[in-house]
Amino acid sequence: MSSMQFGVFSIGDVTTDPTTGKTPSEHERIKTLVTIAKHAEQVGLDVFAVGEHHNPPFIAPADPPVLLANIGAQTEKLILSTATTLITTNDPVRLAEDYALLQHLVDGRMDLTMGRGNTGPVYPWFGKDIREGIGLAVENYNLLHRLWREDVIDWEGKFRTPLHQFTATPRPLDGVPPFVWHGSIRSPEIAEQAAYYGDGFFHNHIFWPASHTQRMVDLYRRRYEHYGHGSYDQAIVGLGGQVFMRENSQDAVRDFRPYFDNAPVYGGGPSLEEFTAQTPLTVGSPEQVIERHLKFRDYVGDYQRQLWLIDHAGLPLSEVLKQMEILGTQVVPVLREEFDKVRKPGVPDAPTHAARVAAAGGPKVEDEFRAPQQDKYTGTRAEEGNAGADDLADQTIEGSDL
Repeated sequence: MSSMQFGVFSIGDVTTDPTTGKTPSEHERIKTLVTIAKHAEQVGLDVFAVGEHHNPPFIAPADPPVLLANIGAQTEKLILSTATTLITTNDPVRLAEDYALLQHLVDGRMDLTMGRGNTGPVYPWFGKDIREGIGLAVENYNLLHRLWREDVIDWEGKFRTPLHQFTATPRPLDGVPPFVWHGSIRSPEIAEQAAYYGDGFFHNHIFWPASHTQRMVDLYRRRYEHYGHGSYDQAIVGLGGQVFMRENSQDAVRDFRPYFDNAPVYGGGPSLEEFTAQTPLTVGSPEQVIERHLKFRDYVGDYQRQLWLIDHAGLPLSEVLKQMEILGTQVVPVLREEFDKVRKPGVPDAPTHAARVAAAGGPKVEDEFRAPQQDKYTGTRAEEGNAGADDLADQTIEGSDL
C-alpha cells in the first residue's frame, strides 16, 4: 500500500434511476453495498466507508458495525470505515464497545469518521436538541476518547448519566484504539476538535468551492501544530469527492446529466456545468479526473486519504462497478505514483492499525486477570451485586406459594 489510501464511500440512498424509472428495494440496496465493498478490494482500492442514517430514503445502517463486520468477513485487505458515525446522537459507551468489537473481528483493518450528520430530525428522535449539536459532538467524543484509553473511568458531563468505575469492553485491539477522522463540510469547530486530539480531519470535498476547503484544512493544520502533535505538513487530511467517467468527456456529461438533475442533493440547483466548475465534482474522462485531483494538493497540501461517493443518485449497480473498475485500473495507479513523487519529506503515511501499533512500541499485553472493580457508591462489586439479587430471588421463591 502506498502512502495514500484511496477508496469509495456510500450514503446508502434508495433513489429511483431516472433513466429507467426503477427503484431498488431496501433488500437490493443493502446487498448492493456488500457487493460494492467486495469489488473495491478486487479492483485494488484500499477503503470502503458507509454512512449512518435513521430515515428514508436511506438504508445506510443505523448500526454500521453490523454491515462492516459482514463485509470484513468477506474481504482480506480492505479497510472498513464510516462516513460518518453520528457522534451527536449515539451513546459514546455503545460506540466504544461496538467499534472495539469490530476492530477485533476484522483484525484492526478499520477506522471511523465522526460527524454531526445532516439530518435535523434525527436529534429529537434520540432525545437530543439540534441546537446543542456542537456541544454534543465535543462532549461525546471526549468521553469516547477516554473510554478507549482508560481501563477504568469516572466521568460526569452535561448530556448523559455519569459513569463511575466503568470499563468499556472489549478493550481496543493490541491496546491501540481505532483511528478516528473528524468529518465536516462547514464547521471550523470540528477542525479544531480534530486538531486538539491529533486525529485526522476529513473534509467532504463535494459541495463547496476549493477556497472553502483550503480554509478549513489550513485551520486544522495550524491548530494541529499548535497542540504539539507535529508540524503543519504532518497533519492527517482526507478528502471526499465524486466522479463520473467515460472515455471521452462529452459522453460522461451526457450520461451523468439525468442523474445529476434528479439527485436528492444536487437536483434543482445549479446546472451540471456550473456545479462542476464551482466544486470538485468531476464529470469527464479518466485523464481529466487525474488532472483535477492532482491539483487538490495545491490547496490542501499532501494528504493521506481520497474517497469518492460512487453510488449516489440512482446509478445502477452495473454502472457503479464500471466506475470503480476505471478508478482501480486507470485513475488510482496514476494518482498513487504522481502523489508519491511530489510528497514532501516527513509527511506521514495514511494511518493503519499495524503502523500505529508499531509506533506505540508493539501490542499492549493484556492482564491475564483484571480484578472486578468496586462501585464507589454501593461498596459492592458488580458480581457481588448480581449475587445479592440472585439470593433475594431465591428467598422470594422459597417464601411464595409456588
